[in-house]
Amino acid sequence: MMRRIPATGHSGRARRTGRVATVVFASLLALTVGCSNIMELPYTPERMDPDPARAKTREVSARLLEMAGVKGTVTEPRIGMSVVVCDEYGQDLYALEHRWSVGGMTSDQYDAGMQNLRNVLGGNGWKIKKDGSDEIQASNEAGHFSVTVAAHTATLEPTLDFTVNSRCYQATSHAAYNEG
Repeated sequence: MMRRIPATGHSGRARRTGRVATVVFASLLALTVGCSNIMELPYTPERMDPDPARAKTREVSARLLEMAGVKGTVTEPRIGMSVVVCDEYGQDLYALEHRWSVGGMTSDQYDAGMQNLRNVLGGNGWKIKKDGSDEIQASNEAGHFSVTVAAHTATLEPTLDFTVNSRCYQATSHAAYNEG
């Protein structure tokens, strides 16, 4: 007489469902682990859309020009101010980079501008990180800005080149971020 042995495994459909669930779970786990690579900022990003952040960055640039104490022709290269994505810190985060130059001065005026910056940056909340004969790098921890000033005096058209970098901001909406 034949005896029927009950199946101890799952049916074919149940096994496939189990495999799909395992694959989905593993995929979600991989995404979660991938998200843990997001770095933390040493500050909470201020919520600000790109236009007001641009105005704030231009104010910092204008103040730096005042501190340099030079009178010349201020120019912005074609890219002037650009948005830099801070996606390593989270979604809808961006920073600004403002590049501009002062030209049309004598070599003594360029030297005076660099020396003026060395003398007054510290008293205005900036900390000089690098001080070379033709380059100064400084940061303002309270305002979350940094600046690099380079004197290019050995060229046909000498300039003081400023690169001002802002903190990372968080756009108030995804639409505003995309418009930035």
